[in-house]
Amino acid sequence: MRFCRLLLTLILGVAPITALGQQALAPGPQRGSISGDVTDVDGLVIPDATITLDEPSSSDSQTVTANETGFFVLKSVDPTTPHEIVIKANGFGDWTSPPVTISPGQSFELTDIKLKAAIVETTVSAVTVEQLALEEVKAAEKQRVFGIIPNFYVSYDKNPVPLTSKLKYELAFRAGTDVASIAGDFFIAAINQAADYPDYQQGWKGYGQRFGAAYADSFSNIMIGGAVLPSLLHQDPRYFYQGTGTKKSRALHAISAPFICRGDNGKNEVNFSSMGGDLIASSLTNLYYPDSNRGPGIVFTSFFVNSGGRIANALVQEFLLRKYTHHSDKGD
Repeated sequence: MRFCRLLLTLILGVAPITALGQQALAPGPQRGSISGDVTDVDGLVIPDATITLDEPSSSDSQTVTANETGFFVLKSVDPTTPHEIVIKANGFGDWTSPPVTISPGQSFELTDIKLKAAIVETTVSAVTVEQLALEEVKAAEKQRVFGIIPNFYVSYDKNPVPLTSKLKYELAFRAGTDVASIAGDFFIAAINQAADYPDYQQGWKGYGQRFGAAYADSFSNIMIGGAVLPSLLHQDPRYFYQGTGTKKSRALHAISAPFICRGDNGKNEVNFSSMGGDLIASSLTNLYYPDSNRGPGIVFTSFFVNSGGRIANALVQEFLLRKYTHHSDKGD
């Protein structure tokens, strides 16, 4: 009887231990695999793509590389949890699968892996109208007939942009203070000295007075007609070279330039800047010319002479000076 109790105790004590041992030794679900072919949206294979298996509930994440045909295999995949497969390749956007759960021992084929070309983000430096205008003015300030005489107020650009007020003043001041322009005033003073006009005295003092008058004429004209009025009236003071079309159309374009200008809005307008500049500059001569050379008659005579000179200059610009102007595009 005592032996039977001992035997029963041994059986009852060992049974739970045996059951626990059997439970610990029982194998888990058989792992499987996931494979696929990496292609682009046109079905072309993408070799050397990087494929990453994400197993958030374990540390079994793995990464493989597709072969030269775009094929890959992820082995020993846990069937007890959903997975996301992330695929990356140079030049393509990342591709992520929906959650994939495989059966124990399953060899699962992941289909429809199509990578889209990556959107290349580029930073484009926006060029403002003001910057383009500044470049045009810089180019114009290098334009010289025979490399000497300034020819700043001619635009050869096929698509010119309007000048800011600051650039209009800069261009006018640059033209009015250029050494070659001042030399031209010395030459005009010499001609006026020979013609005894205006009615200053002769000799070096008279020549100095005539040079001062000539310089005041040209400087006031360029500043008023090339900067002050164009800024106030939003007009462009430059001559826009046509260069194409019949000779008649080019001549008409040049002849109309002192009277028709381009507004800052790109439309043609009455050239109040040029005509007003000539008229105001001519009126200012009453401040420094001798009394005998003052009055309305002198003002209007000077106005018409200046307008005629502008027409002649525009015709020469249209048909002759371009080929002799350095730093301009010589092609027609």
